[in-house]
Amino acid sequence: MQVKHLLLIAILALTAACSSKEVVDENLSEVELYQQAQQDLDKSSYTSAIAKLKALESRYPFGRYADQAQLELIYANYKNTEPEAAKSAAERFIRLHPQHPNVDYAYYMKGLTSFDQDVGLLARFLPLDMTKRDPGAARDSFNEFAQLTSRFPNSRYSPDAKQRMIYLRNLLAAYEIHVGHYYLTRQAYVAAANRGRYVVENFQDTPSVGDGLAIMTEAYQRMHLDELAATSLETLKLNYPTNPSLEDGQFKPSVAEADNRSWMSKATLGLIESRPPLPPGETRANQDVQRQFQDAKEAIPSELKPKDGSGDAVEEEQHESEGNNSDRSWFSYMTFGVFD
Repeated sequence: MQVKHLLLIAILALTAACSSKEVVDENLSEVELYQQAQQDLDKSSYTSAIAKLKALESRYPFGRYADQAQLELIYANYKNTEPEAAKSAAERFIRLHPQHPNVDYAYYMKGLTSFDQDVGLLARFLPLDMTKRDPGAARDSFNEFAQLTSRFPNSRYSPDAKQRMIYLRNLLAAYEIHVGHYYLTRQAYVAAANRGRYVVENFQDTPSVGDGLAIMTEAYQRMHLDELAATSLETLKLNYPTNPSLEDGQFKPSVAEADNRSWMSKATLGLIESRPPLPPGETRANQDVQRQFQDAKEAIPSELKPKDGSGDAVEEEQHESEGNNSDRSWFSYMTFGVFD
Protein backbone atom coordinates (compact mmCIF):
# COMPACT_ATOMS: atom_id res chain seq x y z
CA MET A 1 0.00 0.00 0.00
CA GLN A 2 2.81 2.40 0.76
CA VAL A 3 4.32 1.90 -2.70
CA LYS A 4 0.95 2.62 -4.31
CA HIS A 5 0.60 5.80 -2.29
CA LEU A 6 4.07 6.95 -3.31
CA LEU A 7 3.30 6.27 -6.97
CA LEU A 8 0.06 8.22 -6.69
CA ILE A 9 1.85 11.18 -5.14
CA ALA A 10 4.51 11.07 -7.87
CA ILE A 11 1.85 11.01 -10.62
CA LEU A 12 0.02 13.95 -9.07
CA ALA A 13 3.27 15.90 -8.77
CA LEU A 14 4.13 15.25 -12.41
CA THR A 15 0.63 16.25 -13.46
CA ALA A 16 0.89 19.49 -11.52
CA ALA A 17 4.30 20.21 -13.02
CA CYS A 18 3.03 19.64 -16.53
CA SER A 19 -0.09 21.70 -15.98
CA SER A 20 1.98 24.62 -14.65
CA LYS A 21 3.53 25.03 -18.12
CA GLU A 22 0.27 26.13 -19.68
CA VAL A 23 0.63 28.06 -22.93
CA VAL A 24 -1.54 31.19 -23.12
CA ASP A 25 -2.98 32.15 -26.49
CA GLU A 26 -1.04 35.12 -27.84
CA ASN A 27 -4.08 36.48 -29.70
CA LEU A 28 -6.07 37.17 -26.56
CA SER A 29 -6.72 40.83 -25.81
CA GLU A 30 -6.23 42.48 -22.47
CA VAL A 31 -9.91 42.23 -21.57
CA GLU A 32 -10.10 38.58 -22.63
CA LEU A 33 -7.02 37.67 -20.62
CA TYR A 34 -8.42 39.34 -17.52
CA GLN A 35 -11.86 37.76 -17.92
CA GLN A 36 -10.41 34.27 -18.40
CA ALA A 37 -8.15 34.75 -15.37
CA GLN A 38 -11.20 35.71 -13.30
CA GLN A 39 -13.03 32.62 -14.51
CA ASP A 40 -10.09 30.44 -13.50
CA LEU A 41 -10.04 32.01 -10.04
CA ASP A 42 -13.76 31.37 -9.65
CA LYS A 43 -13.21 27.71 -10.57
CA SER A 44 -10.18 27.47 -8.23
CA SER A 45 -7.92 26.79 -11.23
CA TYR A 46 -5.14 28.82 -9.68
CA THR A 47 -2.30 27.50 -11.84
CA SER A 48 -4.11 28.50 -15.01
CA ALA A 49 -5.07 31.86 -13.49
CA ILE A 50 -1.44 32.56 -12.58
CA ALA A 51 -0.33 31.89 -16.15
CA LYS A 52 -2.93 34.27 -17.56
CA LEU A 53 -2.25 37.00 -15.01
CA LYS A 54 1.48 36.87 -15.73
CA ALA A 55 0.76 37.06 -19.46
CA LEU A 56 -1.55 40.02 -18.90
CA GLU A 57 1.05 41.86 -16.87
CA SER A 58 3.88 41.22 -19.34
CA ARG A 59 1.90 41.95 -22.53
CA TYR A 60 0.03 45.01 -21.27
CA PRO A 61 2.23 46.55 -18.52
CA PHE A 62 0.49 49.94 -18.80
CA GLY A 63 -3.01 48.66 -19.45
CA ARG A 64 -6.11 49.32 -17.39
CA TYR A 65 -5.87 45.91 -15.69
CA ALA A 66 -2.12 45.85 -15.01
CA ASP A 67 -2.32 46.95 -11.36
CA GLN A 68 -5.29 44.70 -10.67
CA ALA A 69 -3.54 41.76 -12.27
CA GLN A 70 -0.63 42.20 -9.87
CA LEU A 71 -3.00 42.15 -6.89
CA GLU A 72 -4.81 39.10 -8.24
CA LEU A 73 -1.45 37.39 -8.72
CA ILE A 74 -0.74 37.71 -4.99
CA TYR A 75 -4.01 36.00 -4.17
CA ALA A 76 -3.61 33.29 -6.82
CA ASN A 77 -0.14 32.34 -5.57
CA TYR A 78 -1.39 32.28 -1.99
CA LYS A 79 -4.31 29.99 -2.83
CA ASN A 80 -2.01 27.80 -4.95
CA THR A 81 0.14 27.12 -1.86
CA GLU A 82 3.13 29.03 -3.19
CA PRO A 83 4.02 31.26 -0.21
CA GLU A 84 7.34 32.52 -1.53
CA ALA A 85 5.80 33.55 -4.85
CA ALA A 86 2.91 35.24 -3.04
CA LYS A 87 5.24 37.21 -0.75
CA SER A 88 7.44 38.16 -3.69
CA ALA A 89 4.42 39.43 -5.62
CA ALA A 90 3.22 41.41 -2.60
CA GLU A 91 6.63 43.00 -2.00
CA ARG A 92 6.88 43.87 -5.70
CA PHE A 93 3.46 45.58 -5.66
CA ILE A 94 4.38 47.56 -2.52
CA ARG A 95 7.64 48.66 -4.12
CA LEU A 96 6.04 49.69 -7.43
CA HIS A 97 2.82 51.22 -6.04
CA PRO A 98 3.46 52.59 -2.52
CA GLN A 99 0.60 55.10 -2.87
CA HIS A 100 -1.92 52.78 -4.48
CA PRO A 101 -5.39 52.84 -2.85
CA ASN A 102 -5.26 49.05 -2.38
CA VAL A 103 -1.66 48.74 -1.19
CA ASP A 104 -2.96 47.80 2.27
CA TYR A 105 -4.23 44.57 0.70
CA ALA A 106 -0.66 43.71 -0.34
CA TYR A 107 0.56 44.27 3.24
CA TYR A 108 -2.26 42.12 4.57
CA MET A 109 -1.61 39.26 2.14
CA LYS A 110 2.08 39.38 2.94
CA GLY A 111 1.35 38.87 6.63
CA LEU A 112 -1.32 36.25 5.92
CA THR A 113 1.11 34.26 3.78
CA SER A 114 3.66 34.13 6.60
CA PHE A 115 0.85 33.30 9.04
CA ASP A 116 -0.04 30.14 7.09
CA GLN A 117 3.47 29.31 5.93
CA ASP A 118 4.46 27.06 8.84
CA VAL A 119 1.16 25.18 8.75
CA GLY A 120 2.32 22.33 6.54
CA LEU A 121 0.60 19.18 5.38
CA LEU A 122 1.19 17.30 8.65
CA ALA A 123 -0.04 20.19 10.78
CA ARG A 124 -3.32 20.23 8.88
CA PHE A 125 -4.21 16.65 9.81
CA LEU A 126 -2.18 15.92 12.98
CA PRO A 127 -2.53 17.60 16.40
CA LEU A 128 0.95 19.15 16.44
CA ASP A 129 1.96 21.60 19.17
CA MET A 130 2.75 24.82 17.32
CA THR A 131 4.54 26.27 20.37
CA LYS A 132 7.35 23.73 19.89
CA ARG A 133 8.04 24.59 16.26
CA ASP A 134 10.39 27.17 14.82
CA PRO A 135 8.67 30.57 15.31
CA GLY A 136 10.43 32.25 12.38
CA ALA A 137 7.34 32.46 10.16
CA ALA A 138 5.15 33.51 13.12
CA ARG A 139 7.58 36.29 14.00
CA ASP A 140 7.63 37.50 10.37
CA SER A 141 3.85 37.45 10.23
CA PHE A 142 3.57 39.48 13.44
CA ASN A 143 5.97 42.13 12.13
CA GLU A 144 4.17 42.32 8.77
CA PHE A 145 0.76 42.70 10.39
CA ALA A 146 2.27 45.36 12.65
CA GLN A 147 3.35 47.32 9.58
CA LEU A 148 -0.20 47.14 8.22
CA THR A 149 -1.87 48.30 11.43
CA SER A 150 0.63 51.13 11.98
CA ARG A 151 0.58 52.48 8.41
CA PHE A 152 -3.10 51.88 7.71
CA PRO A 153 -4.96 51.95 11.04
CA ASN A 154 -8.29 52.56 9.27
CA SER A 155 -7.86 49.76 6.75
CA ARG A 156 -10.63 47.20 6.56
CA TYR A 157 -7.98 44.52 7.04
CA SER A 158 -6.64 45.99 10.30
CA PRO A 159 -9.20 44.39 12.68
CA ASP A 160 -8.42 40.90 11.40
CA ALA A 161 -4.69 41.63 11.48
CA LYS A 162 -4.91 42.75 15.14
CA GLN A 163 -6.69 39.55 16.15
CA ARG A 164 -4.05 37.47 14.42
CA MET A 165 -1.31 39.49 16.15
CA ILE A 166 -2.80 38.57 19.55
CA TYR A 167 -2.68 34.90 18.63
CA LEU A 168 0.88 35.21 17.29
CA ARG A 169 2.07 37.03 20.41
CA ASN A 170 0.68 34.29 22.63
CA LEU A 171 2.31 31.70 20.38
CA LEU A 172 5.72 33.38 20.55
CA ALA A 173 5.50 33.69 24.34
CA ALA A 174 4.56 30.01 24.68
CA TYR A 175 7.53 29.07 22.52
CA GLU A 176 9.88 30.96 24.86
CA ILE A 177 8.38 29.05 27.80
CA HIS A 178 8.98 25.78 25.99
CA VAL A 179 12.63 26.73 25.46
CA GLY A 180 12.93 27.72 29.12
CA HIS A 181 11.69 24.29 30.23
CA TYR A 182 14.18 22.68 27.86
CA TYR A 183 17.02 24.59 29.52
CA LEU A 184 15.79 23.49 32.95
CA THR A 185 15.95 19.84 31.94
CA ARG A 186 19.49 20.41 30.64
CA GLN A 187 20.51 22.16 33.90
CA ALA A 188 21.27 25.38 31.99
CA TYR A 189 19.76 27.47 34.76
CA VAL A 190 21.16 30.83 33.70
CA ALA A 191 19.70 30.43 30.20
CA ALA A 192 16.38 29.26 31.68
CA ALA A 193 16.17 32.28 33.98
CA ASN A 194 16.93 34.61 31.09
CA ARG A 195 14.14 33.06 29.00
CA GLY A 196 11.66 33.44 31.83
CA ARG A 197 12.65 37.07 32.42
CA TYR A 198 12.38 37.76 28.67
CA VAL A 199 8.77 36.56 28.67
CA VAL A 200 7.91 38.62 31.75
CA GLU A 201 9.46 41.78 30.30
CA ASN A 202 8.37 41.51 26.64
CA PHE A 203 5.11 39.52 26.60
CA GLN A 204 2.95 41.22 29.19
CA ASP A 205 -0.79 40.40 29.09
CA THR A 206 -0.13 36.94 27.67
CA PRO A 207 -1.00 33.68 29.48
CA SER A 208 2.70 32.75 29.58
CA VAL A 209 3.82 35.45 32.01
CA GLY A 210 2.99 33.29 35.02
CA ASP A 211 4.95 30.40 33.52
CA GLY A 212 7.88 32.76 32.96
CA LEU A 213 7.88 33.68 36.66
CA ALA A 214 7.74 29.99 37.56
CA ILE A 215 10.77 29.26 35.39
CA MET A 216 12.66 32.15 36.99
CA THR A 217 11.81 30.89 40.47
CA GLU A 218 12.91 27.34 39.72
CA ALA A 219 16.13 28.41 37.99
CA TYR A 220 17.10 30.77 40.83
CA GLN A 221 16.41 28.07 43.40
CA ARG A 222 18.68 25.65 41.56
CA MET A 223 21.44 28.27 41.52
CA HIS A 224 20.90 29.01 45.25
CA LEU A 225 20.06 32.65 44.52
CA ASP A 226 17.60 32.79 47.37
CA GLU A 227 16.70 36.49 47.22
CA LEU A 228 15.90 36.43 43.49
CA ALA A 229 13.98 33.18 43.89
CA ALA A 230 11.93 34.63 46.76
CA THR A 231 11.13 37.80 44.79
CA SER A 232 10.01 35.83 41.73
CA LEU A 233 7.93 33.46 43.85
CA GLU A 234 6.23 36.30 45.69
CA THR A 235 5.35 37.99 42.39
CA LEU A 236 4.02 34.69 41.08
CA LYS A 237 1.83 34.10 44.14
CA LEU A 238 0.51 37.66 44.08
CA ASN A 239 -0.40 37.87 40.39
CA TYR A 240 -0.92 34.25 39.31
CA PRO A 241 -2.13 32.26 42.34
CA THR A 242 -3.69 29.58 40.12
CA ASN A 243 -0.51 28.82 38.20
CA PRO A 244 0.09 25.03 37.89
CA SER A 245 3.46 25.42 39.65
CA LEU A 246 1.65 26.40 42.89
CA GLU A 247 -0.03 23.77 45.03
CA ASP A 248 -1.71 25.03 48.19
CA GLY A 249 0.47 28.12 48.02
CA GLN A 250 3.68 26.12 47.83
CA PHE A 251 5.98 26.14 44.81
CA LYS A 252 6.39 22.81 43.02
CA PRO A 253 9.37 22.56 40.62
CA SER A 254 8.50 21.25 37.17
CA VAL A 255 11.81 19.38 36.78
CA ALA A 256 13.20 16.99 39.38
CA GLU A 257 16.63 17.85 40.70
CA ALA A 258 19.23 16.12 38.54
CA ASP A 259 21.45 13.37 39.95
CA ASN A 260 24.96 14.27 38.79
CA ARG A 261 26.66 11.27 40.36
CA SER A 262 28.76 9.00 38.16
CA TRP A 263 27.57 5.57 37.08
CA MET A 264 30.03 3.95 39.49
CA SER A 265 28.65 5.96 42.38
CA LYS A 266 25.08 5.00 41.47
CA ALA A 267 26.00 1.31 41.03
CA THR A 268 27.76 1.12 44.41
CA LEU A 269 25.04 3.17 46.20
CA GLY A 270 27.52 5.94 46.93
CA LEU A 271 30.24 3.72 48.43
CA ILE A 272 32.63 4.75 45.67
CA GLU A 273 32.43 8.44 44.77
CA SER A 274 34.54 9.39 41.76
CA ARG A 275 33.97 13.12 42.27
CA PRO A 276 32.43 14.71 45.36
CA PRO A 277 29.29 16.85 44.93
CA LEU A 278 29.88 20.53 44.38
CA PRO A 279 29.28 22.98 47.23
CA PRO A 280 26.79 25.81 46.64
CA GLY A 281 28.21 28.43 44.30
CA GLU A 282 31.06 26.21 43.10
CA THR A 283 31.38 24.98 39.51
CA ARG A 284 33.40 22.30 37.77
CA ALA A 285 34.92 24.95 35.56
CA ASN A 286 36.20 26.83 38.61
CA GLN A 287 37.73 23.68 39.99
CA ASP A 288 39.40 22.95 36.66
CA VAL A 289 40.93 26.44 36.57
CA GLN A 290 42.27 26.02 40.10
CA ARG A 291 43.72 22.63 39.25
CA GLN A 292 45.39 23.99 36.11
CA PHE A 293 46.90 26.83 38.17
CA GLN A 294 48.25 24.40 40.73
CA ASP A 295 49.72 22.16 38.02
CA ALA A 296 51.42 25.14 36.38
CA LYS A 297 52.78 26.28 39.75
CA GLU A 298 54.25 22.87 40.49
CA ALA A 299 55.82 22.73 37.02
CA ILE A 300 58.03 25.78 37.75
CA PRO A 301 61.72 24.73 38.02
CA SER A 302 63.14 24.89 41.54
CA GLU A 303 65.80 27.46 40.53
CA LEU A 304 63.06 29.84 39.40
CA LYS A 305 60.93 29.55 42.51
CA PRO A 306 61.10 32.37 45.10
CA LYS A 307 63.52 31.89 47.98
CA ASP A 308 60.99 32.95 50.63
CA GLY A 309 58.99 30.68 52.85
CA SER A 310 56.31 30.02 50.23
CA GLY A 311 58.69 28.16 47.95
CA ASP A 312 59.98 26.03 50.82
CA ALA A 313 56.43 25.22 51.83
CA VAL A 314 55.63 24.00 48.33
CA GLU A 315 58.72 21.81 48.26
CA GLU A 316 57.86 20.41 51.69
CA GLU A 317 54.34 19.57 50.51
CA GLN A 318 55.77 17.85 47.43
CA HIS A 319 58.18 15.80 49.53
CA GLU A 320 55.40 14.85 51.91
CA SER A 321 53.16 13.75 49.05
CA GLU A 322 55.97 11.77 47.49
CA GLY A 323 56.71 10.14 50.82
CA ASN A 324 53.07 9.25 51.29
CA ASN A 325 52.89 7.76 47.78
CA SER A 326 56.01 5.68 48.40
CA ASP A 327 54.47 4.22 51.59
CA ARG A 328 51.26 3.06 49.82
CA SER A 329 50.68 -0.69 49.74
CA TRP A 330 49.94 -2.77 46.66
CA PHE A 331 46.33 -3.14 47.89
CA SER A 332 46.01 0.65 47.92
CA TYR A 333 47.27 0.86 44.34
CA MET A 334 44.86 -1.88 43.17
CA THR A 335 41.84 -0.18 44.74
CA PHE A 336 42.92 3.33 43.67
CA GLY A 337 43.12 4.41 47.30
CA VAL A 338 39.43 3.82 47.97
CA PHE A 339 40.08 1.79 51.13
CA ASP A 340 42.98 3.88 52.47
